[in-house]
Parts: sequence; structure tokens; C-alpha cells
Amino acid sequence: MSGEPMALRPHHGMCMAYFVGFGYSDGFSRNMTRLLAEELTPDRPVRLTVDTDQVCAACPRSAGGRCDKPELVAGYDRAVLELCGLTEGAVLAFGAFTALVQSRILDRDLRRFICGGCQWNDICRRTESRWRTPGSP
Repeated sequence: MSGEPMALRPHHGMCMAYFVGFGYSDGFSRNMTRLLAEELTPDRPVRLTVDTDQVCAACPRSAGGRCDKPELVAGYDRAVLELCGLTEGAVLAFGAFTALVQSRILDRDLRRFICGGCQWNDICRRTESRWRTPGSP
């Protein structure tokens, strides 16, 4: 792993898997695109947090650094942590984290039970995960 650990909400491991350029705002989409292209390389360490992160920083639903639906998204985060066998505060390489999200949640079609009511659900249902490797289900 190289670099300082970046704070990352666990459920963003799922969101990023299906991100196709749409988002809450143009600023949010630009930020997500930049994070995926420049910041979150496979060897970049991430520190998993059930709190705001770099993705949230550009979200218009985050006022003063706080999410407007904190319990809802914290539930998403806790579910991802549990299914991946991780705990809040864990530090691991971004690539290792996304591999866990893919194998333990996305490949098993469990995403819909975690965040199936999200406004972006249709995009996730129709899009192939960027974390999927050839030969996985």
C-alpha cells in the first residue's frame, strides 16, 4: 500500500462499482470521476468510516459535512462492513476492499438487500460492476 489512508464510507465501494457519470450534481459527478481516475488506485490505502468522506465532500445532500440521511447511509455502511467481515476503522488497500465488495456482496446479488431502495438502484441493476473480474458470476 502506498500513500496516506483515505477515509471511505464502506457503502461507497458499491456505489463506485456502478458509477457511470451521473450523480446528485455536476460537482458530485466530477468529484467521483476524479476520485476513481486519480486518487483511488488499487494500492491506495483506505480507512473505512461510518462518517462523511471524500465522496460526500461534493454531495449537495451533505450540509456542513453531515449527511441529510445519516441513519440510512450508516445502515448501508454497517451492512457492507458485516458482509465483508470488516470493522469500522479498518485500513486496507482500495483494491483489496473492492475485491471483497465484489465477491461477498455484488457477486452474491446482496446489494439489492442493502440499498435496493436507493434512487440510483436502476443504474446499478443495469450496469456491470467495474470491480467484476472475468470469470466471476
